[in-house]
Amino acid sequence: MADLKAGFYTALGTPLDKNGDVVEASLRRQIDMQIEAGASGLLLLGSMGIQAAVKTSAWAKAAEIAADQVNGRVALFVGAMDCSGWRVKERLAMLKGLNIDGVVLTAPYYSPVSPAGLYKYFSEAADATEHPLYLYDLPGVTQVSLGLQLVSQLIDAGKIKGIKSGNIVLARQIHFAYPDFNVLFSNIDAFDVALSFGSINKVLDGMFACTPKNAKLFVEAYKAGDIESAGKYLNKILWFRDQLIGGHPGANLLYVFTVAMNLLGMDGIYCPDYFYTPEVDITAKVREQLESIGEL
Repeated sequence: MADLKAGFYTALGTPLDKNGDVVEASLRRQIDMQIEAGASGLLLLGSMGIQAAVKTSAWAKAAEIAADQVNGRVALFVGAMDCSGWRVKERLAMLKGLNIDGVVLTAPYYSPVSPAGLYKYFSEAADATEHPLYLYDLPGVTQVSLGLQLVSQLIDAGKIKGIKSGNIVLARQIHFAYPDFNVLFSNIDAFDVALSFGSINKVLDGMFACTPKNAKLFVEAYKAGDIESAGKYLNKILWFRDQLIGGHPGANLLYVFTVAMNLLGMDGIYCPDYFYTPEVDITAKVREQLESIGEL
């Protein structure tokens, strides 16, 4: 398994066909594109990978394909979050024997959970898998923030290997208390600020899936101490992110992401089925935007 290195980590999109099955060639191509761009690691089936919308058979197939294609070249994590320990353990069993570097879990996201319930949920998941467990702090979806007290309890009990969080205060607190613990910082609007701390050196986001050239240049510039150039490349990524969110009236963000990934040479549907609206023809506009930031 790959070492967890400094750099950018990409939350991959999940290419599906109209039946909801994985488009294998596209997933393999996406993985190679990210590794060639210099990604230090990949998160499969996270938020950008619409894990909650992928049917179970496709989830398992995507994990199998990704483990085979990555083949230890970089770190590979697989999102297995769900709304109960039973459902998570069912997913974890499907990962047995796969060459991956960790499984990633949010808190259960259907209803709020107490701190004691969260500890039980994560602790039992850790005991049920042969792979290291990483937390995914996503309060906008799960209705609960993973604070330092819970994270510390899980670290001290030897249950978790790292955390993905966009909470810069929590990230700094963890680094101060546990210098060797893995924090993958995920608030893209503050990547330049976070990297300037020195102790935070791993950044993860789904936007890297459709902006690999700018992601590579951004991290390389920061490593070289060229803050001005790094900011320029990050601004390009953020500008395109804003176009995905609001630059195409009538089209959902993940549908626009689908169009972008298709233009980059990776066929498939990268959004939940109810967001797939191919009659909304935005291809020319998205192509122009990708060309303007140097991705095409």
